[in-house]
Amino acid sequence: MTAIPISNFSERADSLVETLRRYIALESPSTDKAAVYKLGLVIANELRSLGATVEIDKQTTTGDHVIGRFGSGADGRKGIVIMSHLDTVHDVGAIRANPVRAENGKLFGPGAIDMKGSLVLVLAALRALIENGKMPARPVTALFTSDEEIGSNSSRTLIEKLGAQAGLVLCMEPALPDGSLKTWRKGIGGYRIAVRGRSTHAGADHENGVNAVEEMAHQVLALQRLTDYTRGTTVNVGVVRGGTRANVVPDECAIEVDLRAMTPADAEAACRTIECLQPVNVKATLAITGGMNRPPMPRTETIAAAFATAQRIAASLGLTIGEGGTGGGSDANFVAPLGVPVLDGLGPLGNGAHSEREHVLIKSLPERTALLAAKTSPPDAPMWTICP
Repeated sequence: MTAIPISNFSERADSLVETLRRYIALESPSTDKAAVYKLGLVIANELRSLGATVEIDKQTTTGDHVIGRFGSGADGRKGIVIMSHLDTVHDVGAIRANPVRAENGKLFGPGAIDMKGSLVLVLAALRALIENGKMPARPVTALFTSDEEIGSNSSRTLIEKLGAQAGLVLCMEPALPDGSLKTWRKGIGGYRIAVRGRSTHAGADHENGVNAVEEMAHQVLALQRLTDYTRGTTVNVGVVRGGTRANVVPDECAIEVDLRAMTPADAEAACRTIECLQPVNVKATLAITGGMNRPPMPRTETIAAAFATAQRIAASLGLTIGEGGTGGGSDANFVAPLGVPVLDGLGPLGNGAHSEREHVLIKSLPERTALLAAKTSPPDAPMWTICP
């Protein structure tokens, strides 16, 4: 079985762009349940038109998650899960200040690259596989979640459940700027640390005060020392709040901390250190809350093998792809600890995510659709084996 050529999708390039315009216009910020629901309804109807069995995982505070299932799995092999997310970081109305427009081979608009472009790829690839009789016998599940941009709190369990049942998971986050796939991601943690001291008059009773800001300064320096660029561990104190007036010894100070780590061991060590911080001034107290939100996705042998297969598939299409990684997290982080082969960054090329410069490279839409289709239903030869 040969892969569907890029030319097949290039002939439909105008349709891909028009669909992307339509999806961008359906603004879907994570925090607007109704807006995400509207986009999810469109995606669910598209899946039904392709013959998928559609399940709606209803949520109370976020948009609903949409699951489209193809194939029965009668051959006994584990299936493929394709993960995308419906939500964006852009509020409803952002499109008025940043309208959808094509300029110099780029399509701009809120959420274009993260990740409305990937929604187009997934549905176009599935349609092409069905129309060309190349849908694999093994099950294919297309998952569209609603809360990736706000931590995936409502979808994590679903992602882990589907991932554990799969033989391969493809995450449709955008490619690296040069088109490379992501074979590693750092894990992400977050902490809030609060210091409680004792307020007094800064001039008349300074000596009896317990300065919470001063105590927090010691803690910030201790936290910053955890950063180790050689190991890929970074700690960032990004928010500091404390004090009321310059003539009052502050009795409260709080910080918000971002933690990134390359490996589970490094993440565990950093978390243990943070959670065991002690006050320098024994009259002050510390309250520490938080932990890891997304576990690390290190480049394992399993992931390396999945990438090597993807590289060969790309070559059969006339494409050259590399690999890399990022300090940012995605839903692929939840799959990695399961030991299941997972590849990330299969979405289109572009740049400017989460900004008014956000765009997709139009030329990449046919290429990445062809790559996804081929990765979902690879040629039947030993070298293309992707999962048991």
